[in-house]
Amino acid sequence: MDQLSQALISLILIFSLFNFFTARSVKSNRTPVSESVALLIPMRNEIENAEGVLSAAFAQVQLDNFKIRVLDDESSDGTAEVLKIVKDYRFESIPATPLPEGWLGKNYALQQLANRSSEEFLVFLDADVRLEKSAIADAIALLKKEGWDYISPYPRQIASTPIAKLVQPLLQWSWFASLPLRLIERSKSPRTVVANGQLFIVRNSNYQRAGGHQAIKGEVIDDMELARLLRKSGAIGSVVDGSKIASCEMYKDSDSLIAGYSKSQWRAFGGTPGALVAISILFFSSIYPAISAIQGESWGLYGYLALIISRLLAAARTKSTIFSAPLHPLAIAIWIGLIIRSIFLKRMGRLEWRGRAI
Repeated sequence: MDQLSQALISLILIFSLFNFFTARSVKSNRTPVSESVALLIPMRNEIENAEGVLSAAFAQVQLDNFKIRVLDDESSDGTAEVLKIVKDYRFESIPATPLPEGWLGKNYALQQLANRSSEEFLVFLDADVRLEKSAIADAIALLKKEGWDYISPYPRQIASTPIAKLVQPLLQWSWFASLPLRLIERSKSPRTVVANGQLFIVRNSNYQRAGGHQAIKGEVIDDMELARLLRKSGAIGSVVDGSKIASCEMYKDSDSLIAGYSKSQWRAFGGTPGALVAISILFFSSIYPAISAIQGESWGLYGYLALIISRLLAAARTKSTIFSAPLHPLAIAIWIGLIIRSIFLKRMGRLEWRGRAI
């Protein structure tokens, strides 16, 4: 077990160092985008986010031709009333239609938005994301420079509660420490994709060719599945550091974080067998070294320090909080608990999100 743990830690540190020096970031380049762009925002009970996300969307610069389309997915908190008062020729509010059987709500909302969009670029944007003024133009400029068909800029993750400060930095660290991003950008394998649906930009032609959200209508991890779908269809793209152009606070309290992770972690690793493998890897790479260090094993201490270095490297590149870096084993233990909870609730048929069964 010691050798397995040491091997995993070595890979984590190697990938972290490699990505620290080579991972791409979206940077300001002041290049206007002449192609037409559609910002597509699904909303379901987003009264707290509607004004903020729309203000940032309307403030986008260096886009010669862009539209903002929002679908209110049967909100009950006043979101629809906020959308009714928006008066701008660039804005369109799309009424929701009843959710068909077999679809998850967000996937159906995004498909409806895409169906109304003939623009050259589609920007799928979550309501809790806040964009910098040239965010979309800068991301598209990088996409065009690299000759890609899609790009997934990973926003800076804002964490305000203790549990969020422990768990949320693991989002960036998990991809930062597990794959050599620069080397897999042009890989044709769907297994090596990384994506974040908070901000996802794709050429409309490639989206349609891949089958759109229609092809992944029941998938709870829609961002990863969309990226896999695109790659299978021959599209090229990658996740990139988007911390300079966007930020996102997914969960403002502990209950919503637990519910959010519980809804998806059963599927995040391909299903229950994959989740069990992931739990084993997380334990032996991040918890077992700490246990060994407490027991006086010198390699355990070195392994624990290597993990902290890995976390700090990821935090430095993605502007995430360093609060939980020394508490990495505890953060991983919480994550494992959330994975187990998600599997249990799914098997019991008790998973739901925003009032809908999953």
